[in-house]
Amino acid sequence: MAKPLKKLVSCVILDLDDGVVSEVLKGFLAKYGKQWDGREAQRIVGKTPLEAAAAVVEEYGLPCGKEEFLAELHPVFYAQLCNIKPLPGASRLLKHLSGHGVPMALASNSPRGSIESKISYHQGWKDYFSAIVGGDEVTAGKPSPEIFLEAAKRLNREPSSCLVIEDSMPGVTAGKAAGMEVVAVPSVPKQAHLYTSAEEVINSLLDLQPEKWGLPPFQDWIEGTLPTEPWYISGPVIKGFGRGSKVLGIPTANLSPKGHSSLLSEHPSGVYFGWAGLSTRGVYKMVMSIGWNPYFNNAEKTIEPWLLHEFTEDFYGEELRLVIVGYLRPEVNFPSLESLIAKIHEDKRIAERALDLPLYSKHKDDPYLSSSLHSESNHS
Repeated sequence: MAKPLKKLVSCVILDLDDGVVSEVLKGFLAKYGKQWDGREAQRIVGKTPLEAAAAVVEEYGLPCGKEEFLAELHPVFYAQLCNIKPLPGASRLLKHLSGHGVPMALASNSPRGSIESKISYHQGWKDYFSAIVGGDEVTAGKPSPEIFLEAAKRLNREPSSCLVIEDSMPGVTAGKAAGMEVVAVPSVPKQAHLYTSAEEVINSLLDLQPEKWGLPPFQDWIEGTLPTEPWYISGPVIKGFGRGSKVLGIPTANLSPKGHSSLLSEHPSGVYFGWAGLSTRGVYKMVMSIGWNPYFNNAEKTIEPWLLHEFTEDFYGEELRLVIVGYLRPEVNFPSLESLIAKIHEDKRIAERALDLPLYSKHKDDPYLSSSLHSESNHS
């Protein structure tokens, strides 16, 4: 069991804001002939709606004021609320803490009405929270600590006994100013180094270890693997960076990230495993990384599956279908190439063994994998 890091906590305060703002902005800026490229994501995460609108209007030089922009954006945003997918691992965490009677509050710079609308689309979520505090219920939003102090008051807890889980810099600052323990889950990639004031920075909620804070540990890991709902991805095998075989001695069968952006945003970067079907050859065990590969510092998120089989030839261009059934670990940077290679081989050993467990082996017969053996149709 992990040792407690700092001190034990008795309640959890979260902000589960997510990617819907980016999606809405993408469509909205197109009206003005502008393209949302995500560069403002860091500036708008955790801000009040008006502050976020001001940042976008300024950055893109829009021919309107921030209030006007916000008034236009609001109905579009509310119409999109039903499409919001929860942060990866959020449902698992809420169910776990609730099942163990850990009091929880939701504290966000969004208006109270917007928060309630958002969570109404997720079954059971409303019952998980003993308190909800919106940005319109306090005099100052984050980075002021007021929202978190109000949440602690409504939970009837001392601020020092609260654990804050936050995805934005203003939220981390607010949590620390409130005298609370803070775990940061940065929502913008490659920004972990900015969150050093938090007690811990994790890649995604899948990596949270509640026992470090004296909370009940998750019991769902099996032999070093975390079962997930199966998810599916397919495409022709492309030439990667040429480093898999040459530099690492590990021949990956890369897929293009193009066309998979929404799927990739739903799943945190990290190492996963499952089954791979090749259109003309059969079904194989597979371990894969999704993400920026910190050691090589990729410019874009990549999908790099390693089929655990000795092939005698390349198969570029062939249709590859993947069923991903479990999660192994977050992406981490390694001090040396040797330590990276050793870790990848350890991932392989864990995945190979796990895929023999009935829980995972049953997916080998998923029709999605074998349909590619008889047809080139790419349905997902």
